[in-house]
Amino acid sequence: MSETAVVVENLSKRYRIGKLLDKSRSRGFIRNRLASSFGYLASSLRQPVDDEVIFALKNVSFCVHRGEVIGIVGRNGAGKSTLLKILSRITEPTAGRALVYGRVGSLLEVGTGFHPELTGRENIYMNGAILGMKRAEIDRKFDEIVAFAETEKFLDTPVKRYSSGMYVRLAFAVAAHLEPEILIVDEVLAVGDQAFQKKCLGKMGDVATQGRTVLFVSHNLVAVQNLCERVIWLQNGEIQEEGITSRVISNYLATSYSARKEQVWMDVTTAPGNDKVRLRRVSVRPENGSPSDQITMSSGFVVDVEYWNLHPNARLHVTLHFLTEQQIVAFTTGSIETDPVNGYELLSTGLYRSVCVVPGNFLNSGVHRVMLLIVENTDTVIFRLEDALSFDMIEIESRAGTWYGKEPGVMRPKLKWETEKIGV
Repeated sequence: MSETAVVVENLSKRYRIGKLLDKSRSRGFIRNRLASSFGYLASSLRQPVDDEVIFALKNVSFCVHRGEVIGIVGRNGAGKSTLLKILSRITEPTAGRALVYGRVGSLLEVGTGFHPELTGRENIYMNGAILGMKRAEIDRKFDEIVAFAETEKFLDTPVKRYSSGMYVRLAFAVAAHLEPEILIVDEVLAVGDQAFQKKCLGKMGDVATQGRTVLFVSHNLVAVQNLCERVIWLQNGEIQEEGITSRVISNYLATSYSARKEQVWMDVTTAPGNDKVRLRRVSVRPENGSPSDQITMSSGFVVDVEYWNLHPNARLHVTLHFLTEQQIVAFTTGSIETDPVNGYELLSTGLYRSVCVVPGNFLNSGVHRVMLLIVENTDTVIFRLEDALSFDMIEIESRAGTWYGKEPGVMRPKLKWETEKIGV
């Protein structure tokens, strides 16, 4: 068996985007299309349309060896999902080629790979057949798939009636258990509760130890760092860097996460979120200042989260994860810990604000990133914003002693010390 799992050579994907027309041109354009569709030549009705060409991928080349776990990172629109769709044979490239050696199991956006009218049971067998497995092979894996997905109760229900969380649980279980030689996973594990996400990440680790290949796209850089030996960083459709995970992620963060101390969305229909909750504003600021002010080691700082609750009688709370530039979780905190309203009381629909105050002399200096989660019923994540905020904890106060470098550790609290003589 070849030691190579995936070879990508000068891969490009081009899309043509029609520009918006003014009303007069639009009417002429529509008439022209209608006329031409019936075979008429109406030159007086034809209007030229200028198209804009964009490259989702441009001259991308890399190689993946069998058994490797490769992370693919990059900002939204960098080309990550397009690359995986080409490797999964969902999309054809415009130029170049992608050679995939082995059976591929793909878990891309919710909705890919399942027939909505078929039941969960029928979709399991259909996906196995697509992978080239015999019915006896699928039978052997069937109970394990159902147990992992925790969907036994709904096994004979058409998947179009599944919630997004149920859909992803079953889709992941199928993709991971039907023994593809190459497992391709896009950013879908953000759906569902934390316990299932942890189980999925553990399963991907198991798949890798069995000698199978994993390509993993995620904005969750902690998961990428824990799972992946090598990372490909895409930017504007091109490979910006490829190499050892820690180095690439560090460089990616240095250029991708400039200070983002406030984000505001005034339109509830387009704000980040879903049909249950949408964000209006997130910000970080010194305790007695504004988001434009510096946050120093000795100053406390405040995180404000404003959100619209869209469902009556919801039980929601806000959780924040503070991460260092090395993607180490410095600490987590949730409004449910000390706020008697958030998490316990039923909320009516409307706009809410949750405020978290972090004391001074707590975090170490350096760049920090905040991941925001909205949690329902104390245990189910219904919305996640990986890059909600980022800020630099600045050290400007003088310190005793002669050491002026950065102290080790993610925390650096100023604790009370006392020394007394207790003997001769």
